[in-house]
Amino acid sequence: MTVVVFIMREPKKYKFIEDEDEINLANIVREGVSISYFNNLSDQIHIGLQDWSGYLHLSERTIQRYQKQKKSFDPIYSEKIVTIELLYKKGIDVFGVADNFFTWMDTKSVALGGVKPKELLDTSFGIRMVYNELGRIEHGIFA
Repeated sequence: MTVVVFIMREPKKYKFIEDEDEINLANIVREGVSISYFNNLSDQIHIGLQDWSGYLHLSERTIQRYQKQKKSFDPIYSEKIVTIELLYKKGIDVFGVADNFFTWMDTKSVALGGVKPKELLDTSFGIRMVYNELGRIEHGIFA
């Protein structure tokens, strides 16, 4: 008799970058976010290619070319990717459960002008608005 044993492993938990070390953040941006880093982040925070295309102001085809060539993003795009990652890290911390934050990001918000928070991630001003709203939620200040 042959016995087959399956070892169940917990899925590897994504480790967000630390925002306390601004020198490290600047270096990550200067070097460019690698495509593997970008793909892992996208999987963890549930942002698809179409959304990234809008946030980065790059065509889907251009992002696919980065993936095919295993090319790192230019600093201007890397900075936006890192900024969005930090926003998602903050949101998950505030909501305590990633899925609750993802739902909030996809729900129209009166405090944000009646749009979904994720629709504001295409500009630095929009990202700041979402980040500030997370701060208000964290401190129990609701609009």
